[in-house]
Amino acid sequence: MGKAITVKDVPAQKFVESYAAHLKKVGTVTLPAWVDIVKTGVHKEMPPQNPDWFYIRCAAIARNVYLRPATGVGGLRKRYGGRTGHQVRPEHHSIGSEAVARRALQELEKIGVLAKDAKNGYVDFL
Repeated sequence: MGKAITVKDVPAQKFVESYAAHLKKVGTVTLPAWVDIVKTGVHKEMPPQNPDWFYIRCAAIARNVYLRPATGVGGLRKRYGGRTGHQVRPEHHSIGSEAVARRALQELEKIGVLAKDAKNGYVDFL
């Protein structure tokens, strides 16, 4: 028998794309009403152009929590932030949207992929 394959063994992009397709196909994740107009952070000028971006974000967050247990909304905001400052001044890091991270965690918790830790409020992969 061969070696067991985990999420760590699969390339990140391949896992996220296939898990996002699975989430969309199963249909258990409900899209928020604001999914087509929201920006994913202050550093962005436009909303995402991919109509399936919320499924991709949920899959990426599930992978991120699997690799780093006890991850909360604040950590995800840092993870999905980006550079700001498109003028003369030096660029700085800007955090991502709290609403997007929180809603993705809530959807993953609703379908049973993640669970809150009662002690410190973090999420854990099931």
